Amino acid sequence: MATSGSVNFNLDMAEITEEAFERCGLEFRTGYDARTARRSLNLLFAEWANRGLNLWTVEQVTQGLVRYSSTSSVATYPIGTITATVGDSTYLVVGRTITGSTSGTTAEVLSKPTSTTVTITVPSGAFTAGEAITSTASDDSGVSTTISADPDLADAQAAVDVLEAVIRRSSTDVGISRVSRGDYLETPNKTSQGRPSQFYIDRQITPSITLWPSPENSTDQLIYYRIKRIDDADAGVNTADIPFRFLPCLTAGLAYYMSIKKSPQRATLLKAIYDEEFQRAASEDSERSALRLVPNYSSGGMR
Repeated sequence: MATSGSVNFNLDMAEITEEAFERCGLEFRTGYDARTARRSLNLLFAEWANRGLNLWTVEQVTQGLVRYSSTSSVATYPIGTITATVGDSTYLVVGRTITGSTSGTTAEVLSKPTSTTVTITVPSGAFTAGEAITSTASDDSGVSTTISADPDLADAQAAVDVLEAVIRRSSTDVGISRVSRGDYLETPNKTSQGRPSQFYIDRQITPSITLWPSPENSTDQLIYYRIKRIDDADAGVNTADIPFRFLPCLTAGLAYYMSIKKSPQRATLLKAIYDEEFQRAASEDSERSALRLVPNYSSGGMR
């Protein structure tokens, strides 16, 4: 007998839901069943983000740095990309502040990908669609254009955390260390410029990364690995944003979540199965590299 030769098995959200209902001793039939299962799936994905590192959600990001003027207090960048569509970006200057004439919202220009788009820092508020935005040109004269809509923050808000980061200069990468909120707060001169050696992550709804010292040029690059959110469940025809190895875990987790609402007598059993499946999948989803421990000999003895 021949094998199938196929290695593309997957389940869409509807099939995952149906399997979970069957484990609860139920049948998946109504539109409300689909809605409540989809809600539980999205809560389950949020729980996974809290449980620890999921390697398939790690993404490398490269951002160009900007040398701000000496009046700028910090060099803060979104963890990801925030793009604004404008009427004309020709005279907008990288590193300058743009201000909404109606909303008063401000942001700083990081780059100009096209003649009608700019990437910006995290806005101070919400821009108003169609409002004029003003800035200053390189000769300090006024510049005005329009913004089509409030910039989409989805990509930046999908960032969960940053793992590690380097500064690339002249094709050479130099690692920079992460500092805590308190350590950054105690930095005496936050406006000093140089090659960044430290970064601080502000984990707000729209998280940001702040560098110190502030970049001394606009040619260095910031390269980091960030953890992204798992894509939402949404429509039943969608497949899950997970490796196939996590399908048993996802199905078991949804079955447990649904049992709490619809089959509480099975909740304890299904929770035990879910915990076992998650532990098995999480143990497999790890980096495999050699670990070498070296004792430290000092006058006080071995440590």
